[in-house]
Amino acid sequence: MRLLHRDAATGLLRLRLESPSDLWRIARFVHPGERVGASTTRRDPEAPADVPGAERSRRRVWIGIDVEQVEFHGFSQHVRLTGPIREGPFDIGRHHTLDLADGDEVTVVKPVLSAADRILLDEGLAGADEPVIVLAAVDWGDSSVVRLRGRAITPVADVKRTIAGKRYPGGQGEKDRATYAQELVDLLRREAASASALVVAGPGFLKEEIVRRLEEADPALAAKTRLYATSESGRVGVDELLRSGRATEALRGSVAAEEAEVVERLIRALAGGVRAAVGRSEVDQAVAAGAAETVLVLETFLADGPTVGILDRARAARARLFVVRADGESGAKLAALGGIAALLRYDWVSPDRAATRSPGSPRAAPRSGA
Repeated sequence: MRLLHRDAATGLLRLRLESPSDLWRIARFVHPGERVGASTTRRDPEAPADVPGAERSRRRVWIGIDVEQVEFHGFSQHVRLTGPIREGPFDIGRHHTLDLADGDEVTVVKPVLSAADRILLDEGLAGADEPVIVLAAVDWGDSSVVRLRGRAITPVADVKRTIAGKRYPGGQGEKDRATYAQELVDLLRREAASASALVVAGPGFLKEEIVRRLEEADPALAAKTRLYATSESGRVGVDELLRSGRATEALRGSVAAEEAEVVERLIRALAGGVRAAVGRSEVDQAVAAGAAETVLVLETFLADGPTVGILDRARAARARLFVVRADGESGAKLAALGGIAALLRYDWVSPDRAATRSPGSPRAAPRSGA
């Protein structure tokens, strides 16, 4: 995302959307009631009345609407904003839909930016050159390849095959394994050509064979290929690697990978009981006490008044704010915890929680001298 123009007096922002992640962000940055403008096409009202509507020529014009509805279509990668026309050469007051795609420019009028707005805007501007990372979790007969860029985790292929018995060398089993390995090598070589990093993981020895074959076929790939062990392959192996944080350096710059890691840190902190806060009340108290280091919020809570107030106070207290996507495993975990949580700077227990728990509670603060 690029900021092309900003008018401090009116709050107008002109943005260029440069990636699928930017479409995800703009769909959460824009709220009903706000003024949004973009280049679009609309039927010419000056066409003769006897010309059927479907045959009337369309003109490209800049139209501003007051947004009533926001739709994000992740599969087809576009955002639809619908509302009455307030700025344009004609049809003022009539409804129109702005269809935004990768590469489009859009203006949004926001006289005041909330902390939730700033999270999305700052993340988008910082991620203008988001790296493309290819991640593969492989094993015989069950492998998955995904592409990571910013917020987007795009499935490339699930390669599932039936491999004949491996106990004895030769025969059909050996042919199946050779064919399967070569299929993965060809797929990863194509995908890695335009990626900044290639991560290969898995539970067995296939990952080493794949990397060896890749480097033999294309020595230039060696510099951007990383190898990691996981206990599972396929989609489960991909999720395991993202959660574990072991591939942090290789996945640097991927917000999707960081999201999985930071939610996993929250779950581990909850096991200790004194380095995490969950729910609006606890997080608000932690922010007021200066204990909140990172506040995680589910994307569906970004327009919720009480939650936005907590985020504003957290930003003023210099806590880091991180938005978690609602779809996927990480979002489901945060939703189960109330949609908002915080990682803490030091051991701290909410007064409400401390007053209702027995001293022997596993989440109670450690006793002095223990």
